[in-house]
Amino acid sequence: MAMACLQKISSLTSFKHPIKSHHEEVHQNVSLPLISRRSSSSSLILISVLPFANPQHSLARERRNRKTIPLEDYLTTSDGLKYYDLVEGKGPIAEKGSTVQVHFDCVYNKITAVSSRESKILAGNRTIAQPYEFKVGAPPGRERKRDFVDNPNGLFSAQAAPKPPPAMYTVVEGMKVGGKRTVIVPPEAGYGKKGMNEIPPGATFDLNLELLQVISKPQEN
Repeated sequence: MAMACLQKISSLTSFKHPIKSHHEEVHQNVSLPLISRRSSSSSLILISVLPFANPQHSLARERRNRKTIPLEDYLTTSDGLKYYDLVEGKGPIAEKGSTVQVHFDCVYNKITAVSSRESKILAGNRTIAQPYEFKVGAPPGRERKRDFVDNPNGLFSAQAAPKPPPAMYTVVEGMKVGGKRTVIVPPEAGYGKKGMNEIPPGATFDLNLELLQVISKPQEN
């Protein structure tokens, strides 16, 4: 009898109230998702913000406003060269026989192969933007034999300058200072069968000219 009473008391002390046990279990189950939901909501906020962190102007920066000029818009010189004036210019006019300074770029397949903006300094491996000086209509290459020029960046000679195509000596005629002109140069008015740098032999390329200065007018007879 005494043993039976002890077993009953033991069972009563180990009894768990069903409502209380369920409440504790629910509390534990609910508390964990609350933490998880808070962290997941933070993640959602970060994910929703990240796409907008990439500025749209970066795409616009990659776009290039390159105008394609129809061939029919080009004018033709007396010796058959086709040219188009990108900027007309407002300064003095380059006449035949006048001495001028220009910057020129020879572009083949969108690659600048020859440029006066990449002239080499003597006794050095640096390059500078050295305007090219010549007489309009003169035989190509004569001005490359002139004396050394003391450039602020170092000693420079026309002989070390990039070699312009023969077309440049005539097609600059009629330009105004400040003007920019693009020219379609065929092989016979360019670098012929030898080519030059990235311009292959017998290739047609674009010559871009900028008239910087008219140094002297033609001498009158």
